Amino acid sequence: MYQKVLVPLDGSELAECALDHVKKLAKEGFLEEIVLLSVFVPLFLLNTIYDDAGVFDIVTLTNDARDRSKKYLGDLQSKLGAECITVKTEFIESARPASIITEYAHQNGVDLIVMATHGYTGVKKMLLGSVAYQVVHESHVPVLLIRPEEAWK
Repeated sequence: MYQKVLVPLDGSELAECALDHVKKLAKEGFLEEIVLLSVFVPLFLLNTIYDDAGVFDIVTLTNDARDRSKKYLGDLQSKLGAECITVKTEFIESARPASIITEYAHQNGVDLIVMATHGYTGVKKMLLGSVAYQVVHESHVPVLLIRPEEAWK
């Protein structure tokens, strides 16, 4: 049984596919608490973004994205809570998602990290990188990688 399971989410459908597995573990009594973690990479850390009309307002875009990310976590917490699952949310801003995930797990008594992965291998993995791949190599706790069915197609 796991006391605390960390589920890193980035707002994508791919990341959310890990939730189905975690919900099943919770309903079958294999875990006590789920922590949904969003590592938000502020847009101002990226290069200036341009459109046809000129420069975007990076501060406004970043604030809007931050607000959407926090709302997303809150909505998921409500949905899982309605299923009688104990859920906590964490929102951390950083340009180092994999390191933040593993540091959070280590510092907060997490027993298991569950996250989705594309399952890239070889050159594709080298070119695209992978937060999941980095987490597996940096983590001091077990990591369960979920490969969505769409990745097999």
